[in-house]
This record gives sequence, C-alpha cells and structure tokens, in this order.
Amino acid sequence: MSLLSSIRLVVAKPHPAGKPFIYGGAAVAVIGGLLLGDWLFWIGAVFTLFCLYFFRDPERVPPPRGQVVLAPADGRVVLAGPAVPPPELGLGDAPRYRICIFLSVLDVHVNRMPVEGVVTRIAYRHGAFLNASLDKASLDNERNALAIRMPDGRSIAVVQIAGLIARRILCHVREGDQVQAGERFGIIRFGSRTDVYLPEGSRPLAVLGQTMIGGETVVAELLPMAATA
Repeated sequence: MSLLSSIRLVVAKPHPAGKPFIYGGAAVAVIGGLLLGDWLFWIGAVFTLFCLYFFRDPERVPPPRGQVVLAPADGRVVLAGPAVPPPELGLGDAPRYRICIFLSVLDVHVNRMPVEGVVTRIAYRHGAFLNASLDKASLDNERNALAIRMPDGRSIAVVQIAGLIARRILCHVREGDQVQAGERFGIIRFGSRTDVYLPEGSRPLAVLGQTMIGGETVVAELLPMAATA
C-alpha cells in the first residue's frame, strides 16, 4: 500500500454513527479549553481524534469476480469451522462452516454485505458483553443476525456481535431489501465481532489469524449448484 493510500485510509470520512461522539468531543475541547483549562481541552481533543479514527469509513472496491463470499468486516479471523447458525434465523440445525472475525478498536467497524441477495430475516437478541474473541460469545453475547437469500436460492447468515466494550449494534437494512456484495449494512461501536455462516456448496478460503478487509477479502468460493448436488 502506498503512503498516499495509507493516509487516505486514516483520514477517511467518518460514518454518520460517529458524529455525536465527534461533535461531543469537540465541544468539550472548545468549551473546556475556554472555561476550565488546558487539561479538559486536551481530553476533548484526544477523544475527538480517536473517534475520527475509530468511525472512519473508507471506500472499498469488491473484486470483479462472481461466485465468492466477501469478508463482512475488517479484523482478524479468530475462529473457523462448523457451527449451527443462530436459531432465531430459522436456517435449521445443520452445522455450517462459520468464519468469525474479531474487530479490535483499531479496525474499521463498518460492516459490509458478503454476497448479493435479498435480506429475508433480521433478528436482534439481547445478551451479555463477553470478550468477542471467545467462542461462547456467538451464543451468549448481544447480537444482530441477518439471513440473506442469494440469487441461486441458497442462504447465508451474517451476525453482528457486541464485545467487551461494544454497547451498540447498528443495522441500516431491513427485511426485503435487495443488497449488493460489499455494500455497507451497519456498524458496531467500540470493539466487536462479525460472523458469517457459509451456504451449502462453499469452499472456505479464510484461515485462522488472517487479516480481513471488509468488502474486499474473499473468504470463500461458491461452487455451482450442480456441483453440490
């Protein structure tokens, strides 16, 4: 990556969800600096800069190839293997290959659609706020799960999971929406995890420890339906 590209990534425009935090931090810096002293100015200034970095929302370019599943988030793959999708999605009890991406506070937190399709189900479930890198976070933590039906009829699941610090999951799509691969669909504030449950007939490509770029990294290939029969 060139120096210019790196700078553009860091100074990318913030996601709208970050504006209250950015404006609030700036207000503390200005008002505190004028009335209460330099110490409050620096607290507000540092918080504002952190929020500008955390809520950055860079443009992403999905690969031109079709029949692939894209990473739904930036971060590191912490789990990969068979698991049953969240029961609230109604996708059955059969295990699917699951790829879990952990987002640290330094990662871009905007979530992106892994495939093209129609959102058939969105289900929010309250829960705990355990360390999102743990396996049991998939079941115990607060989460927002989406089921997407692809053009060939197969389904895929994406789950936004709150973490130890995260307390707010935002989802901007609704049931019935037509979505495109790489399209933004939500954000999780301050550390979290995003899981993707692959459809039948997928060839997983992601490996443990791999760094993901949401909307760009290919995590699996989709085999033709005839090859999965």
